Amino acid sequence: MSGVKGARSARAAETRRRILAAATELFLAGGYGATTLQQVADRAGVAVQTIYFTFRNKPALLKELVDVAIAGDDGPLATMERPWFARAADAPDARSALNALVTGSRAVLERVAAVAEMVRIATAAHPELRDLWPDHEDPRHTVHAAAAKALAGKPGAVTGLDVGRAADVLYALLSPELFLILTRDRAWPPEVWERWAEDTLAAQLLTPGA
Repeated sequence: MSGVKGARSARAAETRRRILAAATELFLAGGYGATTLQQVADRAGVAVQTIYFTFRNKPALLKELVDVAIAGDDGPLATMERPWFARAADAPDARSALNALVTGSRAVLERVAAVAEMVRIATAAHPELRDLWPDHEDPRHTVHAAAAKALAGKPGAVTGLDVGRAADVLYALLSPELFLILTRDRAWPPEVWERWAEDTLAAQLLTPGA
């Protein structure tokens, strides 16, 4: 019986992934408002009732899509529990911490930057979507504040580094908006963006030569 349940669970997880992949592709190509759940179902190869059963409604599907894009998978780990963030937080010095942070951020931004722009446009047209993300401190800033705090205590960080200012600098330079401007609009390869971001942040947050 456990084998049957395991097979069903695996099939359900695969169906969920197909729906999310189809929704991501269609929402990015045509916009959230213009895309119907029937179109998502057709692209995913499922009945539209399966989407309702799995996600309840279109806004809930969007919320799950964003969460998975940020995390990189559908696991329960928050960003600050992810291995890439732990490498930055636990690095022995500020330079290696910054390198791990920028490298990890690039991986996240390659998944989520275009999604974030799509959500911003969708929320402007459909204000009710704001209820999916209740007003509280921006979770991305929370992550960068934790990174700045960890960075400030490491060898090679600027003496007396202002953690609040450092968090704001990280938040701005590692933003989805700036990532899209440079990698999409200006056609920078992501690896070029990564080197630029680390060098620019190092000039702000690290001692010379660190």
